[in-house]
Amino acid sequence: MKEKDTKFRTEVRYRKMTMARTGEERMLMGDSLYETARSLILAHMKNASPEELRKTIFTKFYGHEFDRATRERIIARLGAVAGDKA
Repeated sequence: MKEKDTKFRTEVRYRKMTMARTGEERMLMGDSLYETARSLILAHMKNASPEELRKTIFTKFYGHEFDRATRERIIARLGAVAGDKA
């Protein structure tokens, strides 16, 4: 299990501040965070092929949600997708 570097009181305070926002504001915050993370990956991999980008974005954002065999099948399928842009 990963050790936390945030104090419990800080986590509680952050959660209260976040939950005080409307659902729409929280959704927009999440969308903004996703787009920022995706932009950082794309900037870091500016010379990568669209296939490499698809695989990397999937692995970094969703790879931890699947067991190894399923993750490998999805990654193989992403490599087979032709003509899509990341």
